[in-house]
Amino acid sequence: MSTPTTAPLLKPQSIWRAPELSMRFWPVFLRNLLVWRKLAIPSLVGNIAEPLMWLVAFGYGMGALVGQITVNGQQVPYILFLASGSICMSAMQSASFEALYSAFSRMHVQKTWDGIMNAPVSLDNVVLAEMLWAAFKSLFTVTAIMGVMLALSISHSPKLLVAWPILLGVGITFSCIALIFNALAKGYDFFTYYFTLFLTPMMFLSGVFFPLEQLPQAVRVVADWLPLSNAVALVRPLFMDQWPTDTMRHLGVLVGYAVVSFWVALALTRKRFAK
Repeated sequence: MSTPTTAPLLKPQSIWRAPELSMRFWPVFLRNLLVWRKLAIPSLVGNIAEPLMWLVAFGYGMGALVGQITVNGQQVPYILFLASGSICMSAMQSASFEALYSAFSRMHVQKTWDGIMNAPVSLDNVVLAEMLWAAFKSLFTVTAIMGVMLALSISHSPKLLVAWPILLGVGITFSCIALIFNALAKGYDFFTYYFTLFLTPMMFLSGVFFPLEQLPQAVRVVADWLPLSNAVALVRPLFMDQWPTDTMRHLGVLVGYAVVSFWVALALTRKRFAK
């Protein structure tokens, strides 16, 4: 008499498994682009207004008091120093805002992600599309700001063309970080902690408004490994018509933050949708 056999129990997949990505993220990316086109002008105005106010108020106001500032042994106007840092800050803020408020609306409030996943599109591809869309949208913002800076004759260095892919990388890094908080959020108020406790201190510790050499040594050690300070270190020399030094280290820090943050964000998002 044969004994009955039982089917092996399927173990639940680990939320920390490797990302399962494909080109199916592309329609999701295009969907976000088509929706954004309807609100493109108000969106761009909102994203560039604040950094331009920082630039004008501090660049011309404080710049008149500070005058020249020394960067890598070269004297440059303070407004050029500020502009090269504030454009990195703009990429950070624009990507973060999109990967937080807009992505949370699509994920939790409007349930857009649920509708998309009724089609043969996995959650991993939806998260990838959101990350790339937030980074790509930040590139629109920094391009508009760079156009204003060129019009103000802050810098006309041809090396600014190299700044575009770097700033896209900055957008990717911060959209990955922001998606971690998006996965943890229960409501919009949660994002206040991210902006107040993470982004705002980073703005003042990353060489946007003053050289890192002004910081105490202990704080400088921490600041050297912040993603924004490494972004500024790559972009600022390009505004000064120079090539950045220690390029591989700065790029490595940004890539490291992006890879680890995307993996964590994906795992937390999987956990959220598994409930």
